[in-house]
Amino acid sequence: MKNIIIATKNKGKVEEIKSLLAGCSFRVLSLKDVGIDIDIEETGSTFEENSLIKARAIQRLSGEIVIADDSGLEIDYLGGAPGIYSARFLGEISDEKRCQGVLSLMNGVPDEFRNARFRCAASIVKDKKEMTFFGVLEGKISFSAKGNNGFGYDPIFYVPQYKKTLAQLDESIKNSISHRGKAFELVAKELINWSSNETIFSN
Repeated sequence: MKNIIIATKNKGKVEEIKSLLAGCSFRVLSLKDVGIDIDIEETGSTFEENSLIKARAIQRLSGEIVIADDSGLEIDYLGGAPGIYSARFLGEISDEKRCQGVLSLMNGVPDEFRNARFRCAASIVKDKKEMTFFGVLEGKISFSAKGNNGFGYDPIFYVPQYKKTLAQLDESIKNSISHRGKAFELVAKELINWSSNETIFSN
């Protein structure tokens, strides 16, 4: 059974990918599983570049197939911010304070100008073979934070289809529509193809 390393310390993300790859011939491992504990500087200017930076770094260290992702929130009224700086937007503060900070920046902005989206780029790297897949979830910035089922910007990201924020949705629904879920679904399909194509591993 061939190994795949998920370049993240997030246990939930590893479990999500394990479930997506259930039934194909890969052993999905976390950084902790393989004893890698490093901080990788994300110097890219796009989600794709950052995901590839992380995947390449871990691939060089491990020699295994590596998957890494980068994702964030884009708000049209703020010119696409926070974008790739989503995790550090407004400084080293809690998720709750960061959400409140965004709501303050959007104070008084009418509904028609509150369009936003979550983007995810998920990359697979094996030696010189690299592929990146994308997922997008369109929505709006809500007028107040609602819900407890989520993290990051979930409480202020309103999904018109369900008339709720991401943090108000059941986990199963959230995973089925999320930017990360969409990107990793494509990753899983590609890796299942890899598992039946031995020429990929012949080098």
